[in-house]
Amino acid sequence: MIESLVIWLLKLIAAPAVGLTSVFFISFISATLVPLGSEPAVFAVVKANEALFWPAILVGTLGNTLGGAFDYFLGYRAKVAFARERQTRWFTWLARYGPKTMLLSWVPGIGDPLCTMAGWLHMPFWPSVAYMAIGKFGRYVSMTALLLYVPDSFWTQLGQLVA
Repeated sequence: MIESLVIWLLKLIAAPAVGLTSVFFISFISATLVPLGSEPAVFAVVKANEALFWPAILVGTLGNTLGGAFDYFLGYRAKVAFARERQTRWFTWLARYGPKTMLLSWVPGIGDPLCTMAGWLHMPFWPSVAYMAIGKFGRYVSMTALLLYVPDSFWTQLGQLVA
């Protein structure tokens, strides 16, 4: 379902299925509360052309960070709209450690809500975005580099199983 939505979106904006443009859009969308992983897109581009390792990492980081900033904005506006704050352990933990908690914005399942809660708590925007970018950059570099060490035969077999 989500994959078909992404393909539809890429066709709508006339973005290629594989390339830096699609890495940007997929990274942006996956940083919102939509459950989508962007690492496969980054890896596919790098695997197709290893010279694009750093551009793909940087474009993925940019898209994912801007998506996290969008989550922050949603949280910021939600608090203004609802104006009713309910303190939980998460809010106290985030408030205590501040923007540095955005280093965890890359963690699947909790990273996107963390960005939204940072906005809800009105944490300083630019430090929050800077820490988001650092965390997301580290994830893309480590995941893509590790995946490049997986032998091509594994990817071929996996492709045959899926097809």
